[in-house]
Amino acid sequence: MSIIAANLQAVEATIGEAVQAASRARGEVQLLAVSKTFPAEAVLEAMASGQRAFGENYLQEALDKIANVAQAQPGSEIEWHFIGPIQSNKTRPIAASFHWVHTVERLKIAQRLSEQRPPELGPLNICLQVNISGEASKSGATEAELPELARAVAQLPNLRLRGLMAIPEQASDPAQQRAAFARLRQLHDALRAEGLALDTLSMGMSGDMAAAIAEGATIVRIGSAIFGARNYD
Repeated sequence: MSIIAANLQAVEATIGEAVQAASRARGEVQLLAVSKTFPAEAVLEAMASGQRAFGENYLQEALDKIANVAQAQPGSEIEWHFIGPIQSNKTRPIAASFHWVHTVERLKIAQRLSEQRPPELGPLNICLQVNISGEASKSGATEAELPELARAVAQLPNLRLRGLMAIPEQASDPAQQRAAFARLRQLHDALRAEGLALDTLSMGMSGDMAAAIAEGATIVRIGSAIFGARNYD
């Protein structure tokens, strides 16, 4: 068994334990393997173990990887999720190459994605990023901005607003981790109560996925626990 295959098995076991502890069904939580900085070969290795959803932060690296994976495994059913910051001049290739975008924080970006999404691909799945901990260094809409942004994005053609995403302030205390995720869930539920058809909470990474699952995460974004330590050089 390869290292990536063994790591995926271990992550799956951890998710299984967290789901059981939260009295949830395993099918309620999708594992998004964050493959940024790792080559197409690592993605193909994870695919060989059954992984089908991959998250990428850096656009040019992602586009090259998507092409290489498609060439190596033509016709394979794979979901590509963009989970990095979005610049206005990068929306066209994002709209054309990804199935999901988790990091929409401004209406202008959503409008560009809507206008530039090739209609034959069907709606682009969108999560709105929320700065849930109020950190100046973090991206995301504020809680105050969120309702108006969500209502506007939900009206755009070629997009499907699915839910919310957050990267809370790092915390080692499980109670503190859960508090941030609980707040995102409350915001999600409030938008649903307004009539928005949301079904997604993209929250939780390698260090806090159990807390996120306990608070209702439907997508957990796991990178280093699957692919190993990253080299950003």
